[in-house]
Amino acid sequence: MRTNSTDEAGFTLIETLVALALTGLILSALATITAQWLPNWNRGIDRIQRSEEVSIAMERIAADLAATDFVPANRDQKRPLFDGSPLAVTFVRTALGPNTGPGLEVVRIGETTDQGRLVMVRSRAPFGPLPLGSSLTEQIHVANPVVLLRPPYRLSFSYAGPDRVWRDSWHEADKLPASVMIVVRDAASERILPYSTVALIHVDAPAKSGNSDASQASTDQPAGGDNGNTPGAAARPGGT
Repeated sequence: MRTNSTDEAGFTLIETLVALALTGLILSALATITAQWLPNWNRGIDRIQRSEEVSIAMERIAADLAATDFVPANRDQKRPLFDGSPLAVTFVRTALGPNTGPGLEVVRIGETTDQGRLVMVRSRAPFGPLPLGSSLTEQIHVANPVVLLRPPYRLSFSYAGPDRVWRDSWHEADKLPASVMIVVRDAASERILPYSTVALIHVDAPAKSGNSDASQASTDQPAGGDNGNTPGAAARPGGT
């Protein structure tokens, strides 16, 4: 008697258990690898973002300081309105940016407290003549603070004149500093970071009213003038 047997394709229970065990091992290995490289990846992205923030802040501060104008506090004073300390600097520059009208503005870059932490902010106020004998903190009330740098970074400033001697402060000087050093430190270790830079101030003297060279030339010219013609020489084109 002949018996026909039909083979059915499929997985046995043992094969299914082995496949599940292998899948679990693979997933466990992937989880271990991911747990190792993902924190390093996040730390690397965080370092890049912080580096970009510091670079942008340094460029902003250097550009502000480079645009400093030689502007006295009032008509009775000849020294410029500039006050620099190790942790803050106040100066006058041409107003530039949104929501600012034409004219000058007083800019202060310094530390302030934000939610219990020290942050470096940029504040400004419209410039106006100050009364005699008044301090900057009493007469200038800056507003519109913009955060430039947050912990763990801190900034400090140094100032140098034409002699290139660095000082920690610049108060009531007859001239503007020739350059300002901006040093970035780690707040925890006080280590100086490689983001530090030097901002060069392009103006070191007040602007003169009128053209003194032209006035001197007109004074030295003889009455009547020669209209460009010299005796014994050919007349220049356009001469009368």
